[in-house]
Amino acid sequence: MATGVVVFAHGSPVESANEAVRQVARVISEDANFPLVAISFLDGGKPDLPGAVEELLAKGADRILVVPYFLTVGLHLRRDLPDLIERIRAEKTGLEIQVTPPLDGHPMLGSILRDRAKEGLAQWHS
Repeated sequence: MATGVVVFAHGSPVESANEAVRQVARVISEDANFPLVAISFLDGGKPDLPGAVEELLAKGADRILVVPYFLTVGLHLRRDLPDLIERIRAEKTGLEIQVTPPLDGHPMLGSILRDRAKEGLAQWHS
């Protein structure tokens, strides 16, 4: 099976913020396990989730894995994303779609924040 991965982010009218999401998606696509990667935005960017799914299906994906680029499970992941997934499932009968957990709870998150704190300290000492 060909799995398409969608990096699902909030989106922003600030294009540099959307570009940061695109850069993360490029890192994922460099892994041979994930040749089919697209980005999608809830608001403030294009494409939206249905558009990203269409893009991946056109490239040969037959199942979709949505990876939320959100820190915690808030309103968008409790309400908006499930609503979007249900609409896609209704339109694409039989298409497998799964959603991963958000970044919160990942074992590397504390290490990443610790590294940022160290960077901040280093700026004060330079």
